[in-house]
Amino acid sequence: MQITLTAEQKAFVQQAVRTGRFQRPEDAVAEALLLWEERELRRAEFLASLDEADASLERGEGIPITQESMQALAEDVKRRGRERLAAQRQPSG
Repeated sequence: MQITLTAEQKAFVQQAVRTGRFQRPEDAVAEALLLWEERELRRAEFLASLDEADASLERGEGIPITQESMQALAEDVKRRGRERLAAQRQPSG
């Protein structure tokens, strides 16, 4: 397979090799492909989580979000944080 880079892409790769970021242009391309693969994996995982969330909602497992429910959640988080902080401040043993 042969790939043609734009002038900007070629200059970018050459700069990376010149500054020692990569030893060869092929190394830069390999890194770019690795990052692309990782991004595609995260994308697939995210889409799967959306599918699971949709399925959860269809099963009736969703929780309605209202101003009151968000306030209750915030208060619960604060309460648990205060409890954890108090437990950390108590002398051990």
